[in-house]
Amino acid sequence: MTRVLAYTSPGRGHLFPMTPLLTELRDRGVEVHVQTLADEVERVDASGLHARAVDPRIEAIHAADGDARSVRDAFARSVRMFADRARLEVPDLRAAVDRVDPDFLLVDANTWGAMAYAESAGLPWACFSASPIPRRSPGLPPFGPGLAPDPSPAGRIRDAVANTVITKAITSSVRPTLNEIRRDVGLAPIHDADDVFRSPPILFLATAEPFEYRHADWDNLVYLGACDWDPPQPPPPWLGAITDPIVLVTTSSDPQKDEVLARRTLAALADEPVHVVATMPSGVPADLDVPSNATVVRFAAHGPILDRAVCAITHGGMGATQKALARGVPVVAVPFGRDQLEVARRVVVSGSGVRVPARRLRHPVRGAAALRAAVALARAKAAGAQTVAAGYAATGGAARGADAIEAAVRTRR
Repeated sequence: MTRVLAYTSPGRGHLFPMTPLLTELRDRGVEVHVQTLADEVERVDASGLHARAVDPRIEAIHAADGDARSVRDAFARSVRMFADRARLEVPDLRAAVDRVDPDFLLVDANTWGAMAYAESAGLPWACFSASPIPRRSPGLPPFGPGLAPDPSPAGRIRDAVANTVITKAITSSVRPTLNEIRRDVGLAPIHDADDVFRSPPILFLATAEPFEYRHADWDNLVYLGACDWDPPQPPPPWLGAITDPIVLVTTSSDPQKDEVLARRTLAALADEPVHVVATMPSGVPADLDVPSNATVVRFAAHGPILDRAVCAITHGGMGATQKALARGVPVVAVPFGRDQLEVARRVVVSGSGVRVPARRLRHPVRGAAALRAAVALARAKAAGAQTVAAGYAATGGAARGADAIEAAVRTRR
């Protein structure tokens, strides 16, 4: 029996998008082992996979970007988190490989140490990313600030300057740690962040054109579509009682001080002929003012809600944004940091929704007005959202990924 070992960053936003691929492999008779966050081990085991928790010291390292002073500061904190975790990932994955004896390694793009070990292990392997990655592509702006693609001469000059500045910043933050790790596992040093994502024989991206930009020069790229997955559970009882069109608003599962997004949305749409469903996984504030046309919960599976939604308002997280678009539901993206600026820009460029800068929510009245107007604009972009959904479906999804993995295993044998 073929054995696959998957190693994820310790977050649901990393495990859940990978799950359709893992269960597709399971259904094909592959023995799948998963190293992931401790809180999800029981659920993963119950699904017919074999789960263990990552080293608890890895999970204990957080970005602490909720109180960052700027987008740049938040990005720097995230980079430091991944670098600090990377040192622990190498022995953690090495021990898992010794225990499982896998035929194939599937490694999360945010586990930089695990990626280095996978490259050195002599096994077929792939990198899986649930989000856009900081790899350059001709004619496109550098990753990070969410710049709009601009093919004009002025745009090319802007991109050249930004590439120099941003690439230097990323490289100076990442290269010392990664090269130390790579040296320890017998690998050559990297020169920039691009080298990290050129190394995997297969680079799975859980997205597709036209939402993602075209990367004609990425020879190892395999699109898998949205990889939309929710833990199996029945729809919440209150959902059936809602008769008005639904607008879903959701905040980050990792604390980010984005609860203002729910506050402004509830105020913005309180008098509109819609029902707002707000999910706030980092916690529902005790002083939240909930109007009569709204339901606020900490957790709820988004799938059944989005099946009835006319618009989704997200923090720009890739998971929530693509869940909506996979159903043809247009999006209002309000990015607060991390990769969210890039996700929000792709919403605009693909014509599947609109973007609202988070700073516009600071003032209660003006922020609510901005969101109310954005929802009206986004609802007019349903055709663009449906085009994105068709692009996701055209990739072949998890089946395409499983085919690629099985082919790599057969080639080695």
